[in-house]
This record gives sequence, structure tokens and C-alpha cells, in this order.
Amino acid sequence: MKQHTLEIKGLVAAVGGKQILNGIDLTVRSGEVHAIMGPNGAGKTTLSSVVMGRPGYEVLGGQVLLDGEDVLALPAWRRAQAGLHLVMQYPSEVPGVMLADVMGEAFAARGRSTDGLAGVLRSETEGIGFNTALLDRALNVDLSGGEKKRNETLQLAMLRPKFAILDELDSGLDIDALRDCSRRVEALTNDPDQPLGVIAITHYNRLLEELRADHIHILVKGRIVAEGGPELADQLERDGYEAFASPAELAADDAPAADAAGAYDDLFAL
Repeated sequence: MKQHTLEIKGLVAAVGGKQILNGIDLTVRSGEVHAIMGPNGAGKTTLSSVVMGRPGYEVLGGQVLLDGEDVLALPAWRRAQAGLHLVMQYPSEVPGVMLADVMGEAFAARGRSTDGLAGVLRSETEGIGFNTALLDRALNVDLSGGEKKRNETLQLAMLRPKFAILDELDSGLDIDALRDCSRRVEALTNDPDQPLGVIAITHYNRLLEELRADHIHILVKGRIVAEGGPELADQLERDGYEAFASPAELAADDAPAADAAGAYDDLFAL
């Protein structure tokens, strides 16, 4: 089993002329789950955008190293091929393109055989509670919020990247969908051949009931202000962000409009 490492070192970034990230340091290894929690406007989605290479963000300092190689100069599709994956908070609809076609192209781009792809796709679909009839529908078109998140998790399971960023996977999910998605991700972190490393961005402790975090990081105003084990999430649930930041920091302006719904749509234009 080969171990992989994702290192974020001193990351400083801005969008729309406003500095959002103020020096992020984070190291994630294969099989580890790191939960990033923070109030609205803390920079959580900005962090995922910068790591994944969304256009419009300016890196002012720092590095993002995947197994020692800085990926910040790479376009989003090259970062994906290198082993980074994003599970979107607001999955994009792609009319006219079927999931099987997307997976086939993704496999081919990674040099993976597409033999038996349909069978593997159907097996993963059934295992995550995603209606197999939806495989014949255009990607995410007319799907409910829960179906879209199951679809996102399905793609993650099929592609088997080295590291995944879950941008509020739990947002809009009912109890059953949350359980199915988080359990599948948890299983991927325990894969004996290539355990998945995870950065899970979330507001709520409920995601971590099934996706067990090894490390919790509290992000406020573009800085990690507290780090610890799972007990830190329990403290946050009990005491709120007031235990980790001043009222002035918590009253900071929200992140720019670029972090709103549909923020990743332009990734498909690359």
C-alpha cells in the first residue's frame, strides 16, 4: 500500500480583490479524515476552490503539495488527474451528458481500462442507494438534492482519487442519504489498497457520526484558530464558535459572492 500526502503550507489567497485565506497550514495523509468547521464567511469554500484550481482566485502565498509536487500551477483537470477530487456543495447539472459517459472519459484520461465499467457503475449505484434508473438521465439534471449528493459520492467511489474535499456533503441531505454517503466515504478511507484521504468541510457534527474524523480544525476569518481530535467537534456543538473566536471575528463580512451556489460551474468551461 502506497501512502500519499497532501500538504497545504502557508496558503494565502484572495478573490475579488479581498484577501480571504490568511495562512492555512494543513497536512492530510492517506486514510485520514480532517474536518474543517467554521462560521459562514470563514473561508471554507475559498480553501476548497483554491486547492482545486477554480478560476478567479489569486494565490498570494504558500503551496499545495501533492506527494511533494506543488499543484498550484496546474489547471483543475490536471489536479484531478493527479489525484485530487471535489465533492461539490452544489453539484452542477450537465444537460446531454450521461454519467456513464463522464466516467468512461475520466477512466480513459487516467489510463484506466473501461472494461466492465457498466457493471462496476451499477454495483456502486446499488451500494449507495442511488436509483439505477437515474443512470440513463443527464448528469444531475432534474435530480433532488439528495440524489445529486449520492451521485457525487458515486463518482468519488468510481474514480478512487488519492484525496477528496467534501464541501458540505451533508448539506440538504435527509438522514438516510447522509448515512449512505458518509458510510461510503468512510469505507473508502479504509480501503486496504489505496485509502482515501479526506478534507470534510461541514457545519454540523452529524456528518462525523458516520464519517469518523481523525482531526478537527476550526477555521475563522481565514485562519485555523483551533485543532484537535473528535472531542473538539463535541465542544463546538456545545459551546459554539464563541469559544474559539472573538465577537468581532465572528461578525466579519461574509465571503464574496463567488462562494455562493453554483460556485464551481465554471470548472466545466476549462
